[in-house]
Amino acid sequence: MGRVFINNVIRFIIVLLIQIILFKNIGYYNIAAAFPYIFFILFLPIGLPNFLLFLIAFLTGLSIDAFYDSIGVHACACIALALFRILYHKITLEMDIKDSYNTPSLSEMGFKWFLPYVLLGTLTHHFTLFLVESFSFTNILHVLFSIVISSIFTSLVILLMALLVYRKKSRIGNI
Repeated sequence: MGRVFINNVIRFIIVLLIQIILFKNIGYYNIAAAFPYIFFILFLPIGLPNFLLFLIAFLTGLSIDAFYDSIGVHACACIALALFRILYHKITLEMDIKDSYNTPSLSEMGFKWFLPYVLLGTLTHHFTLFLVESFSFTNILHVLFSIVISSIFTSLVILLMALLVYRKKSRIGNI
């Protein structure tokens, strides 16, 4: 348990630095932006209590908000991502896996489970982020286009990050 905690603290620091140093300044004409910091929330241990998950997601979002000079927009989107994660795990995982502290990674869960998890989680996060940020329906087509393009961009970055830390292991269950 202590090793899981240390690994997640290191992962948080690395992902936060990558987001702030590299991806804060990368964008495409105010349409597409990558937010790979959600990698941290998606890869928290499966058996984490819901209250702790929401607290970590909120603090992660506030950390990003502090560097992006936004007022709770990323915190709101991270809370939505945490809710998605809880529902997705409840629907797709077996009971014995839910109680474990395994990390839902590509090597543990397999590509068939992992790809929809990342894509749907990213869409949930970005949908909340961009709609709360715009807080208007005047440019809804522009906002929806930004959601789709940014989700694809972020998902590709997260999949690349997952492949970089990929370790060949036995798959959990037959998912």
